[in-house]
Amino acid sequence: MVELTSIELNPDTHILLDQPLLRTPYNLSRQTFKAAQRLIEHQTHILLKDISVAAQSASASASPSKSISDLDSILAKLHTLQRKLSTLHEDEKRHIQASKSRISHLSELYNMQSLVDVKYDAWSRTRLSRLLVDYLLRQGYFESAKALAGRKGIEELVDVEAFMGALRIEKSLREGRDTREALAWCKENAQLLKKVGGEGLEYQLRLQQYVELVRQGHEMARERMRDEFEFEEEEEGEGEAEAKFVEARAYARRFLVGNGDLDLLGRVAGLLAYRPDPERPTEPYASLYSDARWAFLAGLFLQTHHNLYSLPPRPLLHSVLSAGLSALKTPSCHSKIASSSANSASSTTTVCPICSTELNELARNVPYAQHRQSVVEDDPVVLPNGRIYGRRRLEEWNEKTGTAAGWVRDPMGDPLGWDESTFKASEVEKVFIM
Repeated sequence: MVELTSIELNPDTHILLDQPLLRTPYNLSRQTFKAAQRLIEHQTHILLKDISVAAQSASASASPSKSISDLDSILAKLHTLQRKLSTLHEDEKRHIQASKSRISHLSELYNMQSLVDVKYDAWSRTRLSRLLVDYLLRQGYFESAKALAGRKGIEELVDVEAFMGALRIEKSLREGRDTREALAWCKENAQLLKKVGGEGLEYQLRLQQYVELVRQGHEMARERMRDEFEFEEEEEGEGEAEAKFVEARAYARRFLVGNGDLDLLGRVAGLLAYRPDPERPTEPYASLYSDARWAFLAGLFLQTHHNLYSLPPRPLLHSVLSAGLSALKTPSCHSKIASSSANSASSTTTVCPICSTELNELARNVPYAQHRQSVVEDDPVVLPNGRIYGRRRLEEWNEKTGTAAGWVRDPMGDPLGWDESTFKASEVEKVFIM
């Protein structure tokens, strides 16, 4: 039953759900600032060194053409620095504008008094559009997400660029089996990753590169064995395989030894002796050679990326739906009879959102509603739209709001009244609870 007091709006509950909306542009802005700071420090060191060299050349009675050449080189570097800083400045302005728009969007909640406010309906539709764009981006439907954001005018309320960059790198790992883009991202965000404990991603990427070097070495050795009767090719193949193993050992000493995990390092060293053999897998080495590691790396990257930018690990649309589904879910929605293929059609109802084809699986793991105390009033009535209220409280509310005699208006309907939420008093029926 709908409680009239439940229509009061508490903005703080909405802000709790929308925290990532403000955190993401802040983290992007901080990253841009750090990038500008590193660029200035690096280029300042180079420019000061070049200026010192040019000054020494000028004092040593160098030719005018040499001095002019040195100055031109310094000016070219300054122009390059200016261009890069201008790009970062534009990014910074875009992040700040996004923060302003999002703060303004959330501040609108504090100007609304109840859930039946017409302004809250418009705000809720904007939030729904945000959640749909977020979901589309996570599923890889970039063009659809951008089209929806543009149509609704919410480009500054969604993180299209952040998701597109992340999913591009995720795809390069999962499908392209290439660690270069992911390693470049780790290098660019090295300082921030240390603060959030994301160094494990770079180590796993380095480990995968080592595994691929060893795999290539074993493949070269296998090719050499196939041509073992051709001595010249054998020597050439043997040299290439050994060179690849030497490269792998050097790579491990540079990037993997510092981990301190002796068990893992033992497995890493053992890869040099155990070649990949899908027909006779040997543990604990087969898991390192497994193709499933690419899916693991892709998932680890997304987890680290979302953690870095304060993005929730699952779509916010799922979180919002789960809260509502949990409030409606009853044990009969996922009973053994209802879940069986033979009886699902006859045991579920299209009226129940939990039992619908679209939401049934999503609601399977959410908790049941905890109705420990009844809130049913002793005189319940139902409106033609299916909403149930206590008769006395419904009449009092309509009397306070000035509803015409002989008519009943739904408190959860249009606040202006006289639409599909206004009914004749004769249409109101008493509810009997069995």
